[in-house]
Amino acid sequence: MRRSASRRSPIRTTVSVGVVVVAMATATATAAAAQGATPAPPPHAQRTQQVEYFTGDSGHPRHTRVPISKPLSPSERAAIAAGDGDVTPIVRSGPVGSKLDVAFIGDGYTAAQQEDFHADVRAKWAKMTAVEPYASYTGQFNVWAVDAVSHDFGVSGDPTKDVVRDTALNSAFFCEGTERLLCVDTDKVESYAAKAPAADLVVVLSNSTKYGGAGYNDISSQVGYDGIATASSDNDRSDQIAVHETGHSLGKLADEYAYGESGTYSGPEPAQANLSTLSADQMTAQRQKWYRWMGQESPDGGAVGAFEGGGYYEHGLNRPTDNSIMRSLGRQFNLPGREAMIAGFYRYASVLSSLVATDRAVPRGARIRVTVPASARLRWYVDGRERKAARGRHTVVPRALGVPADGRSHTVTAKAVDRTGAVRDPAVRKLLSGSLTWRVATY
Repeated sequence: MRRSASRRSPIRTTVSVGVVVVAMATATATAAAAQGATPAPPPHAQRTQQVEYFTGDSGHPRHTRVPISKPLSPSERAAIAAGDGDVTPIVRSGPVGSKLDVAFIGDGYTAAQQEDFHADVRAKWAKMTAVEPYASYTGQFNVWAVDAVSHDFGVSGDPTKDVVRDTALNSAFFCEGTERLLCVDTDKVESYAAKAPAADLVVVLSNSTKYGGAGYNDISSQVGYDGIATASSDNDRSDQIAVHETGHSLGKLADEYAYGESGTYSGPEPAQANLSTLSADQMTAQRQKWYRWMGQESPDGGAVGAFEGGGYYEHGLNRPTDNSIMRSLGRQFNLPGREAMIAGFYRYASVLSSLVATDRAVPRGARIRVTVPASARLRWYVDGRERKAARGRHTVVPRALGVPADGRSHTVTAKAVDRTGAVRDPAVRKLLSGSLTWRVATY
């Protein structure tokens, strides 16, 4: 991709580390133990967040802690609110509120480089959505680019620890001494995220070719988004960090790796869908966790079973497959993980959406267009009676559906059900249907 000459340092670093944040240190020691995480420090200690960093492309992480960002003063928050932060739609799939809205915020891009940032968003989103189940649900997302103008281009700590750059979000490698950990000021991120029409998920793209990133899960956001991921804009592998992090924030999935020194888990049954204290036989007999997928071939390799080790423990917790993306970067989500991700998508997005408003009458000759996933069954109704000839059509005209010109009020309804084979849990399936109704004016 062509760049302006001053865009960043010409040094390109080939590395093999990534990072994902897994828990907030403000959780209680009891809750942390139940999640398999390190207990939080006492209240008088500096507030920190627990982070993890990958030691190789397919390696398992190690943990460290970083300070929680200092709250912005009212004057700092007001300056951001009144300053930059232009929002550009990158993907418009449907109305805000009917789609999962992703806000990308740039850091280390000067005023002259905002078009570069927009191009980086398109490229990064294309790589993220090449991974299933994103690939099958690209139409369920709106994507917004939020401009954060930096004084300097690039990122602190790139290429070496002594490099300091003045950027809008304070992106920096060598966070707390960990080179590939790419931290940001999360309070500043919050202020910029508030400028997007909606932000269900936030990704910070830091202007760098150096491999690294981070994921902040359990962020308490007044804006309403669910997690922050950071990633280098121009590193070919950093998108995997963002995908892994969304496994936490959207799929509510746990990490599936273990530390040999962590011993044996003895807490309660984890809440996450991809960890269990139960064996494969116990899950099947008790109809618990991923029993519906037991023995099925999984896209990350091998059959679904109960593999010991996960949630940072070597023993006492089982994961569904040997090595999914929640264990190692560069992998696929396993079958239970895909199901959890789809459930996460549908917590924000509707199976059926349309840019044609439903709060006002439409003419008989109007074109009504809807969007649904490829796996959805779509049907149309006039005054409650199905028009079978219109099944599967994404665009209809009320007149062609048979709405008469009789001066009376009639309704056209679209109903959709996502029949994907990637969901087996009846509780999740309840999220996979929807309908829209328009009043048709015939006078």
